[in-house]
Parts: sequence; structure tokens; C-alpha cells
Amino acid sequence: MVNEFQKGALSTRLGIPMIYGIDAVHGQSNVYNATIFPHNVGLGVTRDPELVKKIGAATALEVRATGIPYAFAPCIAVCRDPRWGRCYESYSEDHKIVQSMTEIIPGLQGDVPADYPRNFPFVSGRTKVAGCAKHFVGDGGTTDGINENNTVIDWNGLLRIHMPAYLDSIRKGVATVMVSYSSWNGEKMHANHELLTGYLKKKLKFQGFVISDMWGIDRITTPSRANYTYSVQAGILAGIDMVMVPETYVEFIDDLTSLVNKNVIPMSRIDDAVRRILRVKFIMGLFENPMADLSLVNQLGSQEHRELAREAVRKSLVLLKNGKNSDEPLLPLPKTTRKILVAGSHANDIGNQCGGWTIEWNGRSGNITVGTTILDAVKNTVDPLTEVVYKVNPDAEFVKSENFDFAIVAIGELPYVETRGDSKTLTVAEPGYSTLTNVCESVKCVVVIISGRPVVIEPYLKKIDALVAAWLPGTEGQGIADVLFGNYGFSGKLARTWFRRVDQLPMSVGDPHYDPLFPFGFGLETTPMELNAAQ
Repeated sequence: MVNEFQKGALSTRLGIPMIYGIDAVHGQSNVYNATIFPHNVGLGVTRDPELVKKIGAATALEVRATGIPYAFAPCIAVCRDPRWGRCYESYSEDHKIVQSMTEIIPGLQGDVPADYPRNFPFVSGRTKVAGCAKHFVGDGGTTDGINENNTVIDWNGLLRIHMPAYLDSIRKGVATVMVSYSSWNGEKMHANHELLTGYLKKKLKFQGFVISDMWGIDRITTPSRANYTYSVQAGILAGIDMVMVPETYVEFIDDLTSLVNKNVIPMSRIDDAVRRILRVKFIMGLFENPMADLSLVNQLGSQEHRELAREAVRKSLVLLKNGKNSDEPLLPLPKTTRKILVAGSHANDIGNQCGGWTIEWNGRSGNITVGTTILDAVKNTVDPLTEVVYKVNPDAEFVKSENFDFAIVAIGELPYVETRGDSKTLTVAEPGYSTLTNVCESVKCVVVIISGRPVVIEPYLKKIDALVAAWLPGTEGQGIADVLFGNYGFSGKLARTWFRRVDQLPMSVGDPHYDPLFPFGFGLETTPMELNAAQ
């Protein structure tokens, strides 16, 4: 498909190659059989920039394997309120963790050489992709976590919390920056000349191109497209270089041409945009190599990348509780036992494990791509003589009558993206809590929560023997069993505050009224079984 588009571009008068980009936000997640890595909310937990850099490099290869040279990643939002539907795209509520995770950029684009110009876009050839730091700026700070809404904060606060990761990204040669749908103190970012041109381009000396979000200029007005000519004028004059239109491109071209002919938009602004876009295309070698490299096709979903994703899953798990008494831990679980129960809506569902931005825009429940579910992972890990019984939502009578040694209950959120994920309640999907209650009141249980953010769990905590936050781990569920059964220890520490009640929000580490269920940085540890045996 991309090659066909490219042939069309190359056959035009000037033969300038077009650049095709894709939302590869946790691997090349639009494509069947690709490796789906944990979403950023889990990667922040690892506090491991080198791991994230490797994930960037693997993602670049899988994106290139599908003929695409540009990824709309990373999202460097600092999510300050988990009610935001994009919170799982944010590494942490702490800007320092988000800053360290910009190491994904040299993974995606390649390491900037020592003698390279400072703050200049860099993409190292045909196995790398152009990256995109997004969404500039303050997307994670909107009031009540409402998507695309208004971030109310003073200039110093914006610089202190939401801006730092952009400085790191530009220093690491990020090729593009995407503008946020949101507003800052009432002014739409897509129309903010002071920040896009005055700060990003002039003060920070960013030399790559600034791209709008999808329909971003349309939404400068409320309602959307109320005055499209004004939107084009405001967006382009603010400093946007490339516009995601996407359907009304004839109208866009006509309006922009007319505004230039009337000298409303000066030709110097057009030249700036064209210069920046061509600069990135030249740097990434698109003129020399405009077509897909078919030799990379075997990179998609490769075993090496799946092993890397599995390692990322292990390191992203946070153990929140281990045993009703601290001197009687439940984890690690024994591999050899008589009979265990695996239950819950998320125990055997790749789509639920992956979350949004997977195969489809919204993601979807069901086994929608190739991967290992938690149930598969448990069966792969236990002794062949251990009986594994799977029931999605067992009643209490069944659990009591079957005499299980222990149970693993996987519950959580169903896939969502963007505004669809905004939530005022932050509960797990039905019948999650009743599954938890039916199982945990009858047998020793470890509850694994698959979610894009902390969720309500305090009312059920006393019933639970062991509690694990697994976030949105992606296709490699084997990483969960690796740690549950003690092949590896738990090491993850919360990169987000886990609240008690929704009415406490927003509540971030450092706030004066800080009363979390589990604080930022919390995470119990276990030692691997082999070490236990050796001691």
C-alpha cells in the first residue's frame, strides 16, 4: 500500500517522496502478528531507559518491515490524573521518569553521532524511523483528566512538569513534534504561536517539523470546523508545518492557497514549513530510498522481539500485596501442585491484554493477534501433572466444591483510546469484582489487574491474598507467569500513585494532601525460586 502511494508521489512534477507515518505506540501494533510491547504506563515502572531504547529499535524494525518510515511515538505526556483516557500512553506522573524514557528516541531513530549539529533531527538509515514527540504541550495536565481539554497551570508549572521531556527529545535529535488537541490556559495549542514558534522553534531551536494531530486544526473552533478558513490561518500562522487533514484536503489546499495569495499567510511561513519537511526527508534518506525494503519482512513479530517484550512485561509488573500476613507470602507460586483455578475476563484474551491502539484504533477484546495469554502462560509454566482449570466467571459454590490449591484471577479494563477512555469511576469491567469476590472468598488467590491506570481496589483488598498490577502488557503474557511462578523476581515500582478513592483525584506524589492506597515508588519484591532453593 505504502509503495503504491510512493509511486504516485514520485510520478509528480518534482518527484518528491511522501512520508507515511503510523501510530506505532507499543510496537507496530496496527499489524497482525507484530510484537506488541507493554504500553508506556508499564514501561515507566521499569525505570530502565536501556530496555526502552531496545524496544524503540525493535519497533523501528517492525515498522520498517511494513514499509513505513515514520512512527508517531513517543508520547511524552506527563499524566497527572488517571481519569484521562490516554493515561496509559504516559510513562509516569513524574516528569523525571518521562525524561529518562525519551531514550526510546535513539532506539527508534539511531544514536546521534558525537560531531552532529546540536538539536538537529537525526534518523540513521533504512532500519530506523523518524520519531515524533507528542503531544506538545500539557496534554497530560487537563482539568479532571478530560481528554483534549484545558490545562490550567502557570508558565513555571508548564516548564517544570510538562516541558522537560521535550528538551531531552530535541537534544536526542527527534525528527518531529506533534501538537496537542488540548489548550493551555484557554488557548488551543494548535493556534498557539507563542509556544509553537516563539518557544519550540525559536527558543529551543527545534529544526525538525511540527505536525498537527488528526483534525487538529478543525478543532481550533468549537464546534469543530465552524470556520475552516480561520482554522487553516490560525494553525499555519501558529507554526504548524504539516497538517493531518485527512479527508478534506482539496478544501484545505484551496483555503491555504487563497490565504497565501491574499498575503494573509506570508510566503516565508510556507518556506519555513517546506524547508523543515524536506530537511527531515533528506536526513532520513527518503530521496535515496523512497520504497519499502522487502528484506526486512522477517522482522515482524520475530522471536527476538517477543523475548524483549517478555522481559519488558516481567520488569513492568508491580507486586502490591503478597500474603494476608507479611510472614506468609503467597508468591512465588509453586509449579507443582494438584489443581489450580485460572479465572477472570482477562485471563485468556490477547485483546484485553494489549489495550487500545492494537490492530484497530480502539483495540478490541478477543484473540485478535498472535500472542500468549495469561492462561497459556500458566499452562506453559506449571508441571505437566498440575491440573489447570479455566473458568471466566465461576460462582462461589463451584470454587468451594473443586478444592483448588490456589487461584489466579485476571480482571481489568476493556480496551479504549482517547476520549472513549475518560472515566469518572475508574472501575474494572464487569463482572470483575464479583469474580474476585467469588474466588478469593473461597480459595487463596492472586489477583492480576490488567489496566491502563490504577483502578478502584481498596474495598476488595482484604479478600485478596496477593495483588499484581500488570498494566497493559501486550502480546507476551508469558512474562507474567515467569514472575508469578518465581523464574524471576518482582522488581517493578509504581510510576503512578495508586489512589484509594476517585474523589481524591487529582493526587500526585509531592502534593500536600497525599493519602494514597499505594504511594508512588511502592512495589514489593520477591527472589527467584532458584535463589530460594540455593539458600
